[in-house]
Amino acid sequence: MPRARYKQLVDRFADEIRSGQLPPGTQLPTHRQLAAEQRIALVTATRVYAELEQMGLVSGETGRGTFVRETALPPGHGIDQPPATEGMVDLNFNSPSIPGQSNLLRQALRQLSISGDLESLLHYQPHGGRRHERALLARHFEARGLNIDADQLLIVSGAQQGLAATAMSLLQPGDVVAVDALTYPGFKVLAEVQRLELLPIPVSDDGPDLQSLAQRCQQRRVKAVYSMPTLHNPLGWVMNSGQRQQLIAIARQHNLLIIEDAAYAFLAETPPPPLFTLAPERTVYISGLSKSVATGLRIGCIVAPVHYIPLLERTIRATTWNTPALMTAIAYGWIADGTVAQLESEKRRDASARQAIARTALAGLDYVAHPASYFIWLRLPEDARTDLIVMALINARISVSGAEPFAVTDNPPHAIRLALGSVDTDTLTTALQQVREIIGRYLY
Repeated sequence: MPRARYKQLVDRFADEIRSGQLPPGTQLPTHRQLAAEQRIALVTATRVYAELEQMGLVSGETGRGTFVRETALPPGHGIDQPPATEGMVDLNFNSPSIPGQSNLLRQALRQLSISGDLESLLHYQPHGGRRHERALLARHFEARGLNIDADQLLIVSGAQQGLAATAMSLLQPGDVVAVDALTYPGFKVLAEVQRLELLPIPVSDDGPDLQSLAQRCQQRRVKAVYSMPTLHNPLGWVMNSGQRQQLIAIARQHNLLIIEDAAYAFLAETPPPPLFTLAPERTVYISGLSKSVATGLRIGCIVAPVHYIPLLERTIRATTWNTPALMTAIAYGWIADGTVAQLESEKRRDASARQAIARTALAGLDYVAHPASYFIWLRLPEDARTDLIVMALINARISVSGAEPFAVTDNPPHAIRLALGSVDTDTLTTALQQVREIIGRYLY
């Protein structure tokens, strides 16, 4: 039996793209042109392009057409890309570190080695952490506007596990979760694994379109809203008090669970109170020490209403049983002696200095960023090909992320995210100058 006509066209296009006959950036015929040229139905032409897009060979852009993608790019433009290889300047992932942190670790390990309580670190811990550890972490987060009791806080292995435990405990497959149209890629992956439906909310440089959120809650049965109100990743906004009150009013009207991601909140010096403080009956607050201390220190916390704590503890038990005791002990010591507070202060200054470097290097380009954040959202003109620019940067040994990992909508914007926190400042200065130069080749 002969192959279906549309399959023959898919195979032909795929062969021509992979062989280089159709190079990256080539604009393919419109759906109607393809249908007329090949004497096929319009729906069949649409099916051809849909299958090529599923294969990662083309991208369809509203109002512009269908283009051949740069197939040599790492999968997902960063979301599945491993850390930058040797010789690659990493502007993709943030791993902020202050000089001397390795010496702090040596000192902490020496101190632990003579601790009278060392034996206890070899045994199982309570699922949410020992009470004195939880109490100390609760006091630490008072500086961010949280006034909580130890019974409301659970210790987890980083903020990502906190998000996962929350989704597994409080949401069901098929639940609809409202998210910003540009959001943290780790939550997108979590939603895919947990089979949650993400409902994108339009965004601006100043925050989410909350009127749109209210309208969509009237149209759909939304279960939760995932929010980064204090230093949004990747857009860097800090929602003002009015926006927070409006979001909470919508959540109360439609009985939404609020998932508040505060991974980067430590970088904002005087933000409004957290959503948890304003709506403690329905908010789960999640944070960690990965960005403020070290990405390898997998310590985080979930702050939740007391009635959710048993469900969350059960999930922790089912997944990790407890956070590794050695990691928790190091974090406890650094919180107790003021090391964490000192590192957070130093990293705010460090991030501000890196943003100053970026303002000089990228002057005149269209980007948004918080003045004390470790990332930049750099917009590209509509006629620019993001995948080609990302590939050109990779060929120049600079790793960045395109918009695709952050986009919840079908048509990602033309933009790249630059992470500023994983290289020294001299390297960062040179790399950002190269970024500007390479982007310029595709704009002028």
